[in-house]
Amino acid sequence: MAEKVRIAAVQINPELMNPSVNLDKVISAVYKAAGNRANLIVFPECSLSGYVFSSREEALPFAETIPGPTSEKLSTLCKEFKVYVIIGLLEKDNDRLYNTAAFIGPDGLIGKYHKNHLPFLGVDRFVDDGDMPFEVYQTPTGNIGIEICYDIMFPESSRVMFLEDAEILAVPTNFPSDRADDVIKHVIPARAIENSVYVVAADRTGKERGYSFAGRSKIVGPSGKAISQASADKEEIIYGEVDLELARQKHLTAIPGEYEVDRFIDRRPELYGKIVEPIDEKK
Repeated sequence: MAEKVRIAAVQINPELMNPSVNLDKVISAVYKAAGNRANLIVFPECSLSGYVFSSREEALPFAETIPGPTSEKLSTLCKEFKVYVIIGLLEKDNDRLYNTAAFIGPDGLIGKYHKNHLPFLGVDRFVDDGDMPFEVYQTPTGNIGIEICYDIMFPESSRVMFLEDAEILAVPTNFPSDRADDVIKHVIPARAIENSVYVVAADRTGKERGYSFAGRSKIVGPSGKAISQASADKEEIIYGEVDLELARQKHLTAIPGEYEVDRFIDRRPELYGKIVEPIDEKK
C-alpha cells in the first residue's frame, strides 16, 4: 500500500435531469485529475442526475443499475489511468431507489454505499432507506470509507469506519448553502480530529429549483486543518497530498510519559450503550 496518496475532490454544477451532460463533465474531470497525478478522485452526491426532484416518479428515469453504464465507462477510465473514483448517483435496484455512492478502480467496481441518513430534502424525500453497513475498503490508495452528505452529521457513522481502520473518509455531498457554513467550518474538521483520519468532502455548486448549493469542497487532515478548499461558486478540482501514516497514528504523544492520548484505547465503549438503543419516537 502506498504511504503518500494524491487526492482530488471534484466540484461540479450538475444539470438537473441531464445525465449525458453531467457524465461528460465527470469524464473530463477524470482526465484532468489523472493528468495531475491524482490517485483517488471523489465526486459530489447525485453527480449524474441532480438532486432537487419533486417526486419519486420524476427521479426514477434518471437512476441506473450498479454495475451499469456509468460504472462501466468509469471502470475503463480507471483502468487506463490507474486511478480510483468515488461518485454519487441515483441507483435503481428492482423496485428500490437509492441515493448511492459507487467506488470504482482499475479492476472495476469495488463496492457501493446506500445513504443511510436521509434528510427531508430533495430526492432524499423519495429514495429508500439505506440498507448497507458503513464499510471500509482496503485499496492500494489506502483504507477508504464512504458516507454521503447528511451522514456526516451523525458521528457514529465516521466512528464505525474508524473502528474498521479507515484512513480516508470520502464524503460526496450536496450541502445547501443556508445550512452548510457550520458543517464545512466545524463538522468536517471535527470528524477528522475525532478519528485521526483524512476527510474528503466533494460538494456541488450552483442552483437548482430555488436551492443554492455551498461548494467549498474540502480536504482535511487528521489534525483538522484544511489541506485544500474550493471556492463557493466555481466548478473546479482541488488536490491534497496525504500521508497515510499520519492517519494510522492513533496514539499521539506530546511529552513522552507525561502527555499522551490514544484515540482507540482511551474510548469507553462499555459506557456508550445508550447510543445503540432503538429510537423511541414518542419522546
